[in-house]
Amino acid sequence: MEEMSLSPSQESPIMLIEGNGGSYYVWNTTIFPFLGAAKVAAAVLVLNPGGFALPHYADCNKIGYVIQGTEGIAGLIDAATSKEKVVKLKKGDAIAVPVGGVSWWSNAGDDEVKIVFLGESVNDLGQFTYCILTGPMGILKAFPTTTIGKAFDMNQEQADVLVDSQKEPLIIKLEDPKTMQNLSKRADTKALCYNFDEKPTHINVKNGGSYTSLTKEKYPFLEGIELSGNYLRLEPNAMFGPVYYARDSGVQITYVVKGGGWVQVVSLTGKIVLDIPLKAGQVFGVPKLYLVSIGAGDEGIECFSIIKTSKPILGEVAGEKSVWKSLSPAVLQASLNISPEFYKTLVEKLDKSRIIRPAH
Repeated sequence: MEEMSLSPSQESPIMLIEGNGGSYYVWNTTIFPFLGAAKVAAAVLVLNPGGFALPHYADCNKIGYVIQGTEGIAGLIDAATSKEKVVKLKKGDAIAVPVGGVSWWSNAGDDEVKIVFLGESVNDLGQFTYCILTGPMGILKAFPTTTIGKAFDMNQEQADVLVDSQKEPLIIKLEDPKTMQNLSKRADTKALCYNFDEKPTHINVKNGGSYTSLTKEKYPFLEGIELSGNYLRLEPNAMFGPVYYARDSGVQITYVVKGGGWVQVVSLTGKIVLDIPLKAGQVFGVPKLYLVSIGAGDEGIECFSIIKTSKPILGEVAGEKSVWKSLSPAVLQASLNISPEFYKTLVEKLDKSRIIRPAH
């Protein structure tokens, strides 16, 4: 994996579907080989006003993060109870969608709703595979109408209506979006969403930025899903890291939500394998136990990431919780070949530093 590119070969993802209701974009192994090797996937759903993504389920777990929009609505079918749970979605919300969980997505507002999905992948293309319940790409269309008629106890004419009435694939535009607004009155948002813009930050450094982690302890709906997430905000020219995910480490994939800057990744063999500028809309990957550092440009940077583990623990190289501080003085001096005087200087610097460092 060391020689493999940890960033896509092109800046923009591939558009798979476009219509009046919206569009759907993916990264896959043709432009980002890392996805297939690491078994992760990334995609973006854009819903125009009145847009509606037909009910479907996927072959893997994923977490969606709302990049843009204030009037998003989603429905999730609880597999245990077979009941539909409706949630309102707005910018900053993160929502988990488990493997096999049926969901639908809608935009009941006047502005575009944009959601990035990051998660697992089980195929060689490094993509989510969807089973759509209705429409020309749906499962009803695949079965002979005689089978559908028998399954639903319908005559041929009724079965034809059931199978053929929906002509649009995956994303449609509703004639009356208010029908979805009415559904939102029974929204169960607090139980199913975690808003990174409203929740307390895990790490907050004045003039530097903040880091917020999303785990099953904070978000019970992640129970049974071996994924966690985090959101990093850096002020202009601040820096995060270098860090690695130590215990229960997993592959990380990151989407740049806002701003720009740079990222550097170092492999287990001590070689820098990624050193590129970043801007909004980019994705990049970090293999298991590799070290990563992210820096902000003049406008700052914001990144959403998922890690393929339910209990990520950050390992710090520099900072007040640096692994070096855990080593006994004699071991650290011998390891770095430094004098006792320089050892004291190093420890003093580590005591005063944080995982996020403001611009000097």
